[in-house]
Amino acid sequence: MTQEKKQEFTRRLSNCNQGQMIVIMYDILFAYLDDGIQAKDVNDYKSFKRAVVNARQVVGRLMEDLDFRYQISGELYAEYRFVDQLLAMAVCKNDLQNLQDAQKVLKNLYDAFKEAAQQDTSEPLMQHTQHVVAGMTYQKGSLTETLQDSESSRGFLA
Repeated sequence: MTQEKKQEFTRRLSNCNQGQMIVIMYDILFAYLDDGIQAKDVNDYKSFKRAVVNARQVVGRLMEDLDFRYQISGELYAEYRFVDQLLAMAVCKNDLQNLQDAQKVLKNLYDAFKEAAQQDTSEPLMQHTQHVVAGMTYQKGSLTETLQDSESSRGFLA
């Protein structure tokens, strides 16, 4: 994953609510899966394995965050376990097909979570974060981003 992509995810996470958090986690997961596919295309097994391991960590986090007071969590857990097994088999067999199958399963879940996140009107999870304004000024070939409230205190005052 490129440094720019990491910064984008960090920026999105700092301003997201609960529903958007799940969508961002899926976006991170898909970025790792895409990295794995690209590594496989150039026969770089080490990068392929690293990307799949990172994707498995995200799937593991999704499984850990399930709230089993709701019935749907049991069904999601089964889906995540299946995806985790597909990813493990992709590494063991050095096979792209398992990775693509995992992507297909996750795509259906992603679409549902994305639709649900659009209806979530809760407050952002993080408070006192910097707000990023993009597009105020332009440079040739790039977009300038400006941080607002960069002078304010974001921590504890002693």
